Amino acid sequence: MRLATIALLAMTALPCFAAEVAVLKNGFSIWHERREVIGETTRLYTKADGSSYVDVRTADIEHFEAAPDLTPEPPAMAVHYSTPFAKSANNAPPASLPYQRANQAPAHSSLSFPQPRVDLNEVVNSASDRYRLDPDLVNSVIKAESGFNSHAVSPKGAQGLMQLMPGTASQLGVPNAFDPRANVEGGTRYLRELLERYNFDLVKALAAYNAGPQRVEQFRGVPPYYETRAYVARIVKDFNKKKIAQQKAAAAKTTAAKPAPAKTTAAKKPATANSSASAAKSQAATAQQRAAAAKPPGQ
Repeated sequence: MRLATIALLAMTALPCFAAEVAVLKNGFSIWHERREVIGETTRLYTKADGSSYVDVRTADIEHFEAAPDLTPEPPAMAVHYSTPFAKSANNAPPASLPYQRANQAPAHSSLSFPQPRVDLNEVVNSASDRYRLDPDLVNSVIKAESGFNSHAVSPKGAQGLMQLMPGTASQLGVPNAFDPRANVEGGTRYLRELLERYNFDLVKALAAYNAGPQRVEQFRGVPPYYETRAYVARIVKDFNKKKIAQQKAAAAKTTAAKPAPAKTTAAKKPATANSSASAAKSQAATAQQRAAAAKPPGQ
């Protein structure tokens, strides 16, 4: 038994090279090529060459499962929309994390067809530009929905960066919700439609994005669900935080650009001929008074 225990501990310390899914206690799962235990942390390598990995506390891992063997499918074609919209500002999103909800298989293309790197900043800006939304708002929604993970799947089946339900994705013309460009395009379009529906009431639009328009209309506002209220508050807080930081940066830049006031010294007024003559007369009068005062009486 002692030898078996030692052998088991030695095996857990060695990296595992079989494709697996790590199911976490918080309901998420992480697909990885191999794993390695480092102290109290388990490093999950999402690429076989070790160029990409995620560190997770070993205590937070519920168990490991074998990665499903899925049949490859051809990548979906991109969808383009032709509605004209005005431009908006730039914003850079944080780096993505490759996690998924538990008990949900990864998309076929994520396993069999390595996707080319997508500039998520450009994707968000392009969609925000097309649907006349602030990219900071779109990024805040993506952050709350998926943590910028294009392969995220919720227990209810919502997929991708902006967590589109299959029915909603179909209505929006998004054939592959795991395609970052198509997902953000559809999610941004849907958010714009909700804003117009509720007369640009951001709180109601976000509540409808999370709980559905039916619930917002049923309760005539934000539904009394803790999850929905926390969701709306989280996005509004994140969005306002970005705007406050931008305002402070702009104010600091304006202050630094102001030139320092130049020091001015009063120029001495040059003496004129008249002023010199007056001074001479004054000095002469003073001298005469002093001389008169110095004469003895009777002289």
